[in-house]
Amino acid sequence: MIQESKYEVVRGKVITRTFLLFTFFFLLSLILLAVRFTKGLGAVTNLSDGYPWGIWIAYDVVVGSALGCGGYALAILIYILNKREFSPLMRSALLTSALGYTMAGFAVIIDLGRYWNVYGFALPNRWNLSSVLFEVAVCIMTYTLILWIELTPVIAEKTGWNRKKLEKIVMVAAVIGLILPTMHQSSLGSIQIISLKKLNPLWHSGFLPLFFLSSVILMGYAVASAESLLSSLYFKRPFEMNLLKKLSIYMVYIGFGWIILRFIELIFWGKISLVFTQGFYSFMFWLEVALFFIPSYMLWKYRKQLSPRKIFVFSIIYLFAGALYRFNVYLIGWNPGSNWVYFPSMSETLITIGIVSFEFMIYLIFVKTFPVLPAKEV
Repeated sequence: MIQESKYEVVRGKVITRTFLLFTFFFLLSLILLAVRFTKGLGAVTNLSDGYPWGIWIAYDVVVGSALGCGGYALAILIYILNKREFSPLMRSALLTSALGYTMAGFAVIIDLGRYWNVYGFALPNRWNLSSVLFEVAVCIMTYTLILWIELTPVIAEKTGWNRKKLEKIVMVAAVIGLILPTMHQSSLGSIQIISLKKLNPLWHSGFLPLFFLSSVILMGYAVASAESLLSSLYFKRPFEMNLLKKLSIYMVYIGFGWIILRFIELIFWGKISLVFTQGFYSFMFWLEVALFFIPSYMLWKYRKQLSPRKIFVFSIIYLFAGALYRFNVYLIGWNPGSNWVYFPSMSETLITIGIVSFEFMIYLIFVKTFPVLPAKEV
C-alpha cells in the first residue's frame, strides 16, 4: 500500500565533499573492475579452488542483501502486524533495500568466472530447478524489481504521475515483497547445509535457514534505525526518536530470541562443549554471541532513557553481529582443507568499497531529488 505519511525532498547541493569522496572510491573500483573483466579473477583476487568465493560473496551478496532488508523488516511490522505508525520510515528503508539488492546482483556478475555466459540464466533449458542457488538467484532478481516498483510512488509525487493508478500495482508488489526475502534469505542458510564437514560444527546446522532469516529481520530494523539517525544528523533534520525507541524493543526481543535459539540448537545436537574446545572458532562464536547480547541487554536496560547516540551505537553493533555470523558461516568457519588459505586482496577490498560508495552516491542523489525522507512535521 502507498504510504499516507508526508515526505519531502532534502534541500541542498548534490555535489559535496562527501559525494566527491564516494566518487573517488567508485572510480577507483571501476579501474580495478576493468582489470578483472579483461584479465580474469586471478588478476585481482585471492580466490582459489579451495575458496571459490570470498569477500564478494560473503559481504557483497550475503551481508549486502541482509543490509538491504530494512524494507522487508518494516513491511512485516506495517503490513502483517498492522503497526502503521512506522510508515514514515518505510520509503528510506525501501530505497536502501533497492540499492543494496541491486548492488548484490551486480556483485554476483563480478564474481562469475565466465561472466559472458550470464545470459544463460534467461534460457529455461539451462535452469537447474533442484538448485538452491537457482532459487536464490530468481528471488533476488525478482525482489530487486519489486523494490523499485514499490518506490514508484516516490517518483510519481515528483513527476506528477497519477498515484491512484499505481495503488493496485504497489499493493501487489508489497505482498510479493513479503514472500521473496523470506524464501531467499532462508535459502542463503540452506546453501551451507550441504557443506557438511567443511563447515565447522559450531555453525553447521539444519537450523541455518531459521538463523539466517531471523537475524536478517533484526539487521533490517538495525539498518533502518541507523539510516534514519545518520540522515537526520547529516541533513540536519529532527531525530525520529518516537519511532526508533519503539523499534528498538523489537530488536531486543529478536536479539535475545536468536541467542536462546542458538544455544538450544547446540545443546539439542550435543555440540555445546564445542563452544570451549574449538580454539579460534570458539572465540569467534563467543564474539558473535557477545555482539548479539550486548546491544540487546543495553537497549533493554536503557529503554526508558534512550538517546539517538545509544540507539545508533547499538544498531551498528547489531549490524556487526549479523555480518559476523554470515562471515563465520561463509568464510571463517569454512575449512576446505589444510592446504588452502584465503584473505581478500587489496583489489577485492577496494572494489567492495567502491560498490558501497556507489550506493551512497545514488542515495544522496535520490533523497535530494525525490521525496523520500519524512516531512519534518511528521
